[in-house]
Amino acid sequence: MNPVIPKDVRLASPPSADSVQSRPVVVFEQARLAYGRLTVLDEVSLQIRQGEFWCLLGPNGEGKTTFIKALLGAIRPQRGKVALRPDFQRRTRLAFVPQEIEVNASLPTTVEEFVSGGFVGLQLDARSRTSRLKRVLEVMGITPLRNRSLWALSGGQRQRALVARALLRDPLLLVVDEPTAGLDLAAASGLLETITRLNREHRITVVFVTHDLGIAARFATHVALFRRGRVTGGSLAETFTESNLERTFGVPVDLRQDGSGVIVIQRTLALQPSVHPSPAIIPSHASP
Repeated sequence: MNPVIPKDVRLASPPSADSVQSRPVVVFEQARLAYGRLTVLDEVSLQIRQGEFWCLLGPNGEGKTTFIKALLGAIRPQRGKVALRPDFQRRTRLAFVPQEIEVNASLPTTVEEFVSGGFVGLQLDARSRTSRLKRVLEVMGITPLRNRSLWALSGGQRQRALVARALLRDPLLLVVDEPTAGLDLAAASGLLETITRLNREHRITVVFVTHDLGIAARFATHVALFRRGRVTGGSLAETFTESNLERTFGVPVDLRQDGSGVIVIQRTLALQPSVHPSPAIIPSHASP
């Protein structure tokens, strides 16, 4: 069962009318991302705005991880720029959810201890820490598991713990790396619905790495397609097209849209299976 996010829980402040808040959260401008002489991505230009849900799509090895590293500040562009909005400069309101838990499995660790690791680098008093920990456990529906061993959880429960750890930062921008990989249908769907509610109800901007076209079509407002060192990014309606997807994945992808605004994706054998049944029938939308 999906947790209900309390209306009075503040996870991210609603954007104000202030001019700073109206600026893009992240700007890539003619950015070249490289490791020494090895250029991975070049001439990357796109803007991510408050409340958008971006899906990053493309085959393995095409630069999605490098893009995320630049977004998180782990690497700097060799040319061009990657700029965060002024209120993001210290990156305390930016959170990352890795694909796997990076903790030594031989160490006894409770769920509460693991989630509390998200406080690292935050200046909060004991009362604020207790309150914030309580509400993120509630939001992710894992309060009953707080004293259980992290290693006794199912894959879906561990992914919820990873997201809860990230939410301790009260993020305005949440970067999520393939959180549904390896999860069964129920666990994947439940986690996706929770992340979507965080985006739509709390205006948390989401950058979501996935290989699943069904996830992008159903949840994204924007997509970025990675292929041969280039990134094509924009709104779902403009970018998530048959020609762009075929150019990205190298195989035909059949998208259909009927009069009611429904996109039907016919699965191609060359693409990884979706967590949604095929054909996936998904409502088309430009924004939440």
